[in-house]
Amino acid sequence: MPACAILGSAFADHDTLGLLQVVSVDTPAGPAVLHRDPETGGYVVFRHGRPHRFLPNQIPYRAIAWALHRVGCTALLVTSSVGVLDGSVPLYEPHLVDDLLMLDNRLPDGSACTVFNEERAWQGHLVIQDGLFDPRLRAWIRERAGLPARELTFLYVQGPRTKTPAENRLAARTGAHVNSMTVGPEVVLANELGIPTAAVVVGHKYSVPDGVTPDRYGIADSLQRSREATLAIVRSFLADAPSVAFGNELYCFGDEPDDETVG
Repeated sequence: MPACAILGSAFADHDTLGLLQVVSVDTPAGPAVLHRDPETGGYVVFRHGRPHRFLPNQIPYRAIAWALHRVGCTALLVTSSVGVLDGSVPLYEPHLVDDLLMLDNRLPDGSACTVFNEERAWQGHLVIQDGLFDPRLRAWIRERAGLPARELTFLYVQGPRTKTPAENRLAARTGAHVNSMTVGPEVVLANELGIPTAAVVVGHKYSVPDGVTPDRYGIADSLQRSREATLAIVRSFLADAPSVAFGNELYCFGDEPDDETVG
């Protein structure tokens, strides 16, 4: 069964993963475009499109999650270039994420962050038991890639604008180590559909103490360095990621899902 990866701005306009096959998937939330790696059988999602065209508030989060479910994704890796809120976290080095801080469980359009946005015969509450970031996948990635034992708390903040210095200072006081405008919805929705998920992030700028944003050239350079830091991990995950039992629970009030009900 395929492993899958969701990639961000660092990958959208580059062919570093080689020749990929475009796959269009119809879902209950509309169509989604995946890219299949013929060598591994895994699937890649370019969250901002390819070429880059979706701002963070325009990403079709529900459609992507349903599409991953429909192709039978058994392990998902979510990546992101992030702002760093903790000065002890080095830039341009990949880190695993072990927890999510999402102050309001909503998508950018204001609706609840759930695949159950319409009444269904089968729906329920995601009960977090093992964590949104699967511990078995995290352990496998850490060992395979030699990542630091220290893992990070990720703060999801909606875009598309960057944050003010005051907002970044407040974000740092939450205890989160890094933040970005994506990842959070993807991880929550994947878990609702029973997909074990891990996340690897690379800091490409410090959001504190002054929240200074690099100029356009600086951003492009930082994304290239983020891509270089993550590429080998993505390739390894697509080729060899283990299938693990889903560690959380969807508590349903109706019958168990069947293929038609689930999508």
